[in-house]
Amino acid sequence: MNIPPNILGRASKVKLLVLDVDGVMTDGRIIYGDLGDELKCYDVKDGLGIVLLRHAGIPTAIITAKRSKVVTKRARDLGIRSVQQNMTNKSRALDKLVKKYKCDADEICFIGDDIIDLPVLKRVGLAVAVPNGVPEVIKAAHYMTHNPGGRGAVREITDLILKAQGKWDEVAGRYDK
Repeated sequence: MNIPPNILGRASKVKLLVLDVDGVMTDGRIIYGDLGDELKCYDVKDGLGIVLLRHAGIPTAIITAKRSKVVTKRARDLGIRSVQQNMTNKSRALDKLVKKYKCDADEICFIGDDIIDLPVLKRVGLAVAVPNGVPEVIKAAHYMTHNPGGRGAVREITDLILKAQGKWDEVAGRYDK
């Protein structure tokens, strides 16, 4: 994959990855069971990408407009310590992350897919859209993944960040023994 130099430059500065959930970590569908339980499908490769980032010292956070127990569980499974749910003002949530992680907004990568994500996409150093995102988000993004949300888009970006920062061989090498 041929990544433009300006995108590699932006990725080389990332100190925090922030994710939307529905449409980014998942394909955007929500399944309700007969007992009212909510089901979401997550890509395991995306999950390993988040773990690899953590091994490289780059944390991941979640900002989502919806509240869901399954998001809390997935975040816990992946070691994501900052999960902000029920956040309709995602820009305010970003302010909290900037403070918590002591970084500037231009050192953050955010992946989004819908208009509620626009205020954050317009503020971060690496704004990423997924191809299943709405046209306004795709237009506002610095980069659009090849893979759709819930199908490897997050992994595509975690690998991009790790490679741009020269950390890929070290973290991937942990598994090549």
